[in-house]
Amino acid sequence: MPHLIVEYSQNLAGFPEAQALAELNQAVTSSPEVLDEADLKSRFVLVDSFEIGTAPANRAFVHAQLRLLSGRSPEAKKDLSERVAGVLRRLSPKPAGVMVQLSVEIVDMDRGSYVKERL
Repeated sequence: MPHLIVEYSQNLAGFPEAQALAELNQAVTSSPEVLDEADLKSRFVLVDSFEIGTAPANRAFVHAQLRLLSGRSPEAKKDLSERVAGVLRRLSPKPAGVMVQLSVEIVDMDRGSYVKERL
């Protein structure tokens, strides 16, 4: 915990994944909600097959999901989502003529059923 998964559509060529991962990890781990920076697991997922809406238009997306153990306040969740959105807003490619949708979602993980170990 936490897990950060960033999905983006394949028509966003040149996404600076390595830079984004470093900056996202710094932004999230600087939150007082994350007690140990080594707990954050981040990754990018390139989505090859996607559809946005129904109109034949040039569209793309970036969606981040930050999964946290339950119990955070709404204010803490909002702060974390803004930290993630700020990095992605700045680093996401913005190809000419393409509408890029950015979204960030905070998901509570059930504390009672979550298992984590360091092997």
